[in-house]
Amino acid sequence: MLNRTADSVARATPESLARKVRGISDKGLAWLFISPTILLLLAINIFPLFWAIYLSFTNYRANRPNEVVKNVGLANYRRILGDQDIWIAMQTTAHFVFWTILLQTLIGFTLAWLIDRKFRGHAFWTTIILVPMMLSPAVVGNFWRFLYEPQIGLFAYAISFVSGIPATQIGMLSNVSLAPWSIVIVDTWMWTPYVMLICLAGLRSIPEYIYEAAEVDRASNWRQFWSITLPMALPFIMLAVLFRGIENFKMFDMVNLLTGGGPGSTTEVASITLKRQAFESWRTGYSSAFAIILFVAVFGLANIYVKALNKVKQR
Repeated sequence: MLNRTADSVARATPESLARKVRGISDKGLAWLFISPTILLLLAINIFPLFWAIYLSFTNYRANRPNEVVKNVGLANYRRILGDQDIWIAMQTTAHFVFWTILLQTLIGFTLAWLIDRKFRGHAFWTTIILVPMMLSPAVVGNFWRFLYEPQIGLFAYAISFVSGIPATQIGMLSNVSLAPWSIVIVDTWMWTPYVMLICLAGLRSIPEYIYEAAEVDRASNWRQFWSITLPMALPFIMLAVLFRGIENFKMFDMVNLLTGGGPGSTTEVASITLKRQAFESWRTGYSSAFAIILFVAVFGLANIYVKALNKVKQR
């Protein structure tokens, strides 16, 4: 059947076109196949980036498309770097990134180390631990918002049972001091399994003969951990930190679902500020400049971190 189809296609192909196809080199044929993908990536990723760079130097507003667009130079960038609210949002973002990465790395590596012991039922518990990571952020946000409710939420009743504080007085999402930590808890619960998987891959990649040699030298378990396990798993840990750091720096959906940046502006991270400037105040040029600053900051920090990661891998 396939042969008949191929023969019919070959007979229907014009002789001139057939000669051209036969004359294409392997390299040319490869470019012929990947060109549509490259063009699609350019249209989806590269063009919006350059368009945002152009808009960042203008006073363009998306809700006023008929107005004359004026070039304002670096005015948007100067205004952003001198805006106190922007710096407060960046500090909130840094606080969120630091604590989520710290908790996810510590808990994720600990879980990976325990699962690597291959105790009875470890496969079942691995699957259970991975469940939060499989859920949609929208589902997780609404689920935890229900748990945080002071009237009917299980989280408030659990804290009340331990501390003795009335559940109605435990407003995780409405309390200025507790709201940032409520987001940290949810993100840690959801993405610790991701860090665990990467750390587990690092632990499973350590050859067994190294531990056997250490046992021959009568090295204790504690010594094996600090001299073998941790150094050899460190590149994987750093890779997990890199991935989660980039994702948490641009975190939007979880914060928007849980607090929307409130109470007040306590949990207003950079992405929430960007959304408000772009789609509430309609300062498109200003928000484009802010987006470019965030992109340069993430790209620069990630580049420095990758160089440090490469040095660790080469040791």
